[in-house]
Amino acid sequence: MKALAALPLMLTLCLSVQAEEELKAVQLYSQDELIGLIRDNAHLDRVVLDKCQLVQDIEARAQTLMVPAYQFLWGDMLAWGVCVKADPERGVHYMRQAAQQGLPEALEQLGRYYALGKLVQQDKQKAVVFLREAAGLGNLKAQIRLAELFIEGYGSPYDYEDAYHWLYNAITDDKPTHQKIARCLQELEKLMHPKAVRAAKRALDS
Repeated sequence: MKALAALPLMLTLCLSVQAEEELKAVQLYSQDELIGLIRDNAHLDRVVLDKCQLVQDIEARAQTLMVPAYQFLWGDMLAWGVCVKADPERGVHYMRQAAQQGLPEALEQLGRYYALGKLVQQDKQKAVVFLREAAGLGNLKAQIRLAELFIEGYGSPYDYEDAYHWLYNAITDDKPTHQKIARCLQELEKLMHPKAVRAAKRALDS
């Protein structure tokens, strides 16, 4: 009888320990860790995986401390309703703030959204502006999309050499990306003077 009476107590203790483990505080991401998650497009999944425990901390770092990576994360959460009520207008606002502080991933995403007409009205000339800045900061996705817009006839021919230069020096182990770069270079060459192509093939640090 004593053993049976002890069972509910043991079960309660086990459940208590389990609940305590589940409620352990999730460590806030470092700036470098968060940027890595953003580059891998895993930042929203991580917030969900952490059971939305960091929402208030993320908001504070975006809104009060104005940390670019957190502004980007908070903007994405608001835009797509991840762990918070969807508010695309505020979401884009925080993405812009991150872009204004020079976060390449924010500049690339805004450029992509304007190119596709995603959340914002499609404006490919405005897309070029954002992508040009992100590309200059070394963002490969922006460099490729910028080249694609140039090939479509948007942007300025004066920027073709830079676009070719960045892609010519790009390094990637992803085969589809490598093939896309090769196609962009081939198409850009058709739009450029041979002298400009030769100049664009200089080393990246020259």
